[in-house]
Amino acid sequence: MRRVAVGLLGLGTVGGGVARLLLGEADRIARRAGKRIELKGVLVRDRAKPRSVEGVSDLLTTDPHRLIDDPSIEVIIETIGGTDRALEWILAALSAGKHVVTANKAVLAEHGGLIFNEARRFGRAVAFEGAVGGGIPIIQALGVALAANEIRSISAILNGTCNFILTSMDQGGLTYSSALAEAQARGYAESDPTLDVDGTDTAHKLAILAQLAFGVNVTIDQIPRGGIDRLQAADVRYAAELGYTVKLLALARLSAAGLTLRVAPTLVRRGTPLAEVGGAFNAIRVFGDAVGETLFYGRGAGMLPTASAVVGDLIDVVVGRAELTSNILNLWSSDRGVPALRPARPDEVRSRYYLRFTIVDRPGVLARLAHVLGDHAISIASVIQHDPGENDGPGSPVPLVIMTHQATEAGVVAALDHIDTLDVVYAPSVRLGVEE
Repeated sequence: MRRVAVGLLGLGTVGGGVARLLLGEADRIARRAGKRIELKGVLVRDRAKPRSVEGVSDLLTTDPHRLIDDPSIEVIIETIGGTDRALEWILAALSAGKHVVTANKAVLAEHGGLIFNEARRFGRAVAFEGAVGGGIPIIQALGVALAANEIRSISAILNGTCNFILTSMDQGGLTYSSALAEAQARGYAESDPTLDVDGTDTAHKLAILAQLAFGVNVTIDQIPRGGIDRLQAADVRYAAELGYTVKLLALARLSAAGLTLRVAPTLVRRGTPLAEVGGAFNAIRVFGDAVGETLFYGRGAGMLPTASAVVGDLIDVVVGRAELTSNILNLWSSDRGVPALRPARPDEVRSRYYLRFTIVDRPGVLARLAHVLGDHAISIASVIQHDPGENDGPGSPVPLVIMTHQATEAGVVAALDHIDTLDVVYAPSVRLGVEE
């Protein structure tokens, strides 16, 4: 059986899982690939650091070019994360005539055009199943299994850290800070969770899905995004009263108006599949014109789930499927042949909305707010207003929650800008979208 030598850049969480599978399950992988895959070297920062992966110690190097420039190595696996070094080494590997497997969503979202242009230039494949959804095979699904469809929409939970926090707030009644601390204690959140909780990580993944599903080249700066770091426990409670749970969703919608992309905390009706995705799990709902609705569910991060996707890509490369698929899909190319899609304008985007106001508790306030909403063609579907507390006097601030019928984003934004100037409103209003 022919041998294929590979080099692994990084031995962190994902890299450690990849090494464990390649060294511990070599016979099984050889049967699937038809060739014996040999892990020839592993890039690390510190060779003296203790490693939990058995059999890896003799393979370690601190010099990436010992792997990239080794003519016997045919595939480079990149698992270091980040963008600058990862981009440099991916491009160097392609230039050296090697195929690349990566789980790096940031470098693809920000530099996908450059990477894939170089891959085409040197006739190499870039495989990246592990970059979105961990072990969920969504890249293969969009690129191959659903290729007969025009994708109409994607609604996805793509960050396990955020989903764990929101589940803890919803089911456990925790505040955001308490839920974040629990996520960190369990290893679901980094010590600095900013890129997770502010929506950046999810936006990177949505940019990749948008390339696959719609053929659009977008950067995360072109994707409106909000995170959960400013979400208040009160809004999670009120959403529950209304029959919804709050999820951080990556949303893509194709309509006659154009393409809408967004990352935002969103109300999802209880009992629907996305609403029931709890803890650190991910889920991706895809609607195609031929297949209808499909749902992909599983662990979106972690050592072995993501390593499963990476090694699956590696097998695809070794078998030769990845190179064929790369050539056909022509990803991140200006001449891909996909009709240009214009972004939908805010006055064309329609949705239901959850609105929360902090208002003076006196007669007539709701009528004033309703009048402003009506002036912007916004119809009220339901209202929550609890009685003020026993110790609150007349005129004390109280919350008012309104669920709207379908309305344009532009109309809702304009209405809230007006309402926030009223003398009966104490604080900036809260607006969340609704996914039925």
